[in-house]
Amino acid sequence: MITGMTTAITTDTIMLDDFLLRAGLAGIGVALVAGPLGCFIVWRRLAYFGDTMAHSALLGVALAVLLDVDLMLGVFGIALLVAVSLGMLGRAGPLSADSLLGLLSHSTLALGLVIVSFLSWVRIDLMAFLFGDILSVGRVDLLIIWSGAGLVLAVLAWIWRPLLALTVHEEVAAAEGLHPARTRLVFMVLMAAVIAVAMKIIGVLLITALLIIPAATARLFSRGPEMMAVGAALLGMCAVIGGLMLSLKADSPSGPSIVVAALCLFLVALCIRLVSARLRSAGDR
Repeated sequence: MITGMTTAITTDTIMLDDFLLRAGLAGIGVALVAGPLGCFIVWRRLAYFGDTMAHSALLGVALAVLLDVDLMLGVFGIALLVAVSLGMLGRAGPLSADSLLGLLSHSTLALGLVIVSFLSWVRIDLMAFLFGDILSVGRVDLLIIWSGAGLVLAVLAWIWRPLLALTVHEEVAAAEGLHPARTRLVFMVLMAAVIAVAMKIIGVLLITALLIIPAATARLFSRGPEMMAVGAALLGMCAVIGGLMLSLKADSPSGPSIVVAALCLFLVALCIRLVSARLRSAGDR
């Protein structure tokens, strides 16, 4: 009897450790790429652009289910289509950039929700797509996430210099022959890829938070772009681990818990920055 109970407890512990390990590895893989990409979103003030691409992911899910194609492929395709449409309409259209972002952000999200409501023959866990379901990550998901993360980081390293130049001044980048239009397109492709991969981890409504909050936190103490990118990736990984621990202890939803952990890191870093500034100011007097 006691032996049977001990065996059951050991088995449950191994299963708990196994899915937590997979969840942690998946979150860390996403954080590795979300941090550096998030730096460019912060530098270029593209938070609303990131939100628009993330919200369009639900439309990608709905169309992927409707057309019976891979979910990640559907999300990637729609996110990239929205990004390219924003670029084209922003140049030739009569509306301002923020108006276009608002239009596409909410309309794609609403259209995705409407299409999902019509798919009565398919059972869709809408909450998992909206807020993530990192605890259900499997080994195949891990392979996709880490392969995608490696590819995104390699491409980002390739376009790092022209992307920095484009961020500082587009005309100077063009004058130096750095092809800003091509660089912008590659950046959009990378964003679409990260959103497609991160959707299962943190959900379409919270993806932008994982892109922005670690990068904003790293900006408080970084002295250069490379340092900020590395700091954002490390802070994102800490947020993932902290969020999973919070989810385990408090039985809270995993995706929002990761965002809460990232917010706590930001608030701590901000307090340290403010206290340090006051101490330096008092010392100068």
